[in-house]
Amino acid sequence: MADSNVTITGTLTRDPELRFTQGGRGVATLGVAVNYRFQRNNEWVEEASFFNVTAWSSLGENAAASLTKGMRVVVTGRLQQRSYETQQGEKRSVVEIIADEIGPSLRWATAQVERTTRSDATGGGSQGGGSQGGGNPSGGQPNGGQPSSSRAPDPVYGDEEPF
Repeated sequence: MADSNVTITGTLTRDPELRFTQGGRGVATLGVAVNYRFQRNNEWVEEASFFNVTAWSSLGENAAASLTKGMRVVVTGRLQQRSYETQQGEKRSVVEIIADEIGPSLRWATAQVERTTRSDATGGGSQGGGSQGGGNPSGGQPNGGQPSSSRAPDPVYGDEEPF
């Protein structure tokens, strides 16, 4: 089955909420509002769509440590539909975005990127304190910025640095 990939740019409607599973895996939930402005009968009309976004593991932890309500963000991920039952027994369905990437929108803002210490081969980890970075001037890498041979290569970049 093909994934339904989406990219949205919008404003955070609330601070990211970070929780942890019983296994210790982080998961953050975010709300993003996307405004559409268009002309109808020579009048400007503005409409908003609201999206729930879920970010797992280091992505969720880094988002919760870096982002706050009101920030403009760019979210890329896949659509996922899930069904649930309310306490009154009504069946409901919701479509949400499972994030692959989240970042600040730089159209009207600037950002300072600080690399976090990697804790696993998925390219993440927030051992360094999320957006505060790891305090390591070598960009989160031990040995003065040289890749460690004892660490498994990144599945996408191998030993090459992504930036």
